[in-house]
Amino acid sequence: MSMTSTTDTIQLADELSQRAPHEAAELLEMQDDDVAVQALEIVNPMVSQQILHELDDRRRAEILAAAPVETAHQWMSNLEYPEDSIGWMMEPPVAVFRPHMTVGDTIEALRKLTKKAFITYGYVTDEQNVLIGVLVMRDLMLSDPARTLGDVMYTNLFTLSPEMALTDAMTAVLNRHIPVYPVCDRQGHLLGLVRGQDLFEARAIELSAQPGAMVGVNEEERLGTPVKRSLWMRHPWLQVNLVTAFAAGAVVGLFQDTLDRVVILAAFLPILAGQSGNTGCQALAVCLRGLTLGDLRSGDEGRLFWKEAVLGFWNGVLVGLVAAVGMLVYAMMNSRPDALILAGVVFAAMVVSCVVSGISGALIPLTLRRFGADPATASSIFLTTATDIISMGTFLALATAFVK
Repeated sequence: MSMTSTTDTIQLADELSQRAPHEAAELLEMQDDDVAVQALEIVNPMVSQQILHELDDRRRAEILAAAPVETAHQWMSNLEYPEDSIGWMMEPPVAVFRPHMTVGDTIEALRKLTKKAFITYGYVTDEQNVLIGVLVMRDLMLSDPARTLGDVMYTNLFTLSPEMALTDAMTAVLNRHIPVYPVCDRQGHLLGLVRGQDLFEARAIELSAQPGAMVGVNEEERLGTPVKRSLWMRHPWLQVNLVTAFAAGAVVGLFQDTLDRVVILAAFLPILAGQSGNTGCQALAVCLRGLTLGDLRSGDEGRLFWKEAVLGFWNGVLVGLVAAVGMLVYAMMNSRPDALILAGVVFAAMVVSCVVSGISGALIPLTLRRFGADPATASSIFLTTATDIISMGTFLALATAFVK
């Protein structure tokens, strides 16, 4: 391959990585088969599988036919596993040997293999392709050439499962720092390899989409996504947000007589909504982080709710005191004889709002996950609605009850 073609391929790979999978697939429609294969081999394996998944059957078959046999077979096998699983990230296993081979013969074989692939570890399998050991290059080079691999291999194995979700895999490897992980099925058969760098890179890509998902931005949308498609992906969530906003508006409408009678309350509605909303977003961020890193396990929900309730209470007390003083001063400036009562209403509403908002911030992503949805998907929209209804409803209800 010439220097120019190498540069072009790298540029194509960069462009594929920066585009949404369906857009990257459209770009590959215009490329030569060999160039497309080379670019797909450069990008993150998860990205490669997403692009192959988006290609039509004809174009996918053309690219697979142009790829090396081992690579094509691996790509086809990977597509059989769930999306965003370890199975989608597997590379073909290289440097695979039998336990009866000698160290000398293995080193000679490695000298040839290193001209075609980057090899970090060697792998030892039995006749049924069951992984039974791992070879570390330093130990291999320093061993007696006459020894067999069964004598020098490491048998304390750590493997990943192809069905394992990316999040679960990240949790499992977090403290291991191994450059390459073998992937085996339940019977121990070696199916492929996953590089630690690719694993963390794929997770970083997934995390970068999370903030957008919280407000209804599809994870496939990029800067270069056409306006029409961006509109199609974003607008439905804005309609959902509009409906939920009507719900919050309806709550305010229920207390219109109170607002007409005590106009001063209107000035503090956005303050309450903003504070309770921020409290809920903090809880939401912590909950999503726990789900992402695997810290939040089954049975931990009660502890999470209790923590957020306590935090919400004390945050509500502290900000409620400041807000109450603000209401007291504002009411006295407007010559309200019930200034102290209004201050008490603001304080109580702030405490209640922060407590319920904190719990809601933890409850919403867990509820979405319970129903099989992405916990980050538009969670901010649902949270905003809940906090607005809670904060303004509580405030106006208390004002109706105590302010005459």
